[in-house]
Amino acid sequence: MSPSAEPVPVVALLDVTDAVLERLLSLALHDADADEVTPPLGTAEGWNTERISWFRAYHHAAAAGLDGPGRQKTWAVTADGEPAGSVRLRRVPDGGTGPSAHRGVALETGIWLGRSFRGRGIGREALRLVTAQASIAGARLLEAETTAGNSPAQALLRSAGAELAAGGQQVKARLNLS
Repeated sequence: MSPSAEPVPVVALLDVTDAVLERLLSLALHDADADEVTPPLGTAEGWNTERISWFRAYHHAAAAGLDGPGRQKTWAVTADGEPAGSVRLRRVPDGGTGPSAHRGVALETGIWLGRSFRGRGIGREALRLVTAQASIAGARLLEAETTAGNSPAQALLRSAGAELAAGGQQVKARLNLS
């Protein structure tokens, strides 16, 4: 059966409680490259103590939500009830850039999925769900950034209607929500 013929799992966003965080960390450790999930930290390559500590601290801080000190919110992306990755919304400090940006109404999103969950429509549904959350939060603009070499992420963003602009090794996406 080809991947496009497989049924799309039921995708949901789940608040990251302590129990969910441990399941999400387990997924990340076993099914994602550390560079896809965390910033480069520590001296050892891959998943190391510093990156694991950062992962936990990051999700704990984001539990306070968009109006908390971290000004962001993360969710576990689940597929048929199993953790598949994570998605976030973060307030853009200056309200976005460019002519379509409006001060205070722009949010940024980012997503990672475990390798075994990619290519099954989960990312598309997670992006749809987080876009709905951005609209509920009052955003008129949703931004994202990826690398020039990440063609699957670019295709996902384009499929949602985002405008992409390349600059060096970075690609910025903007999706008008109003």
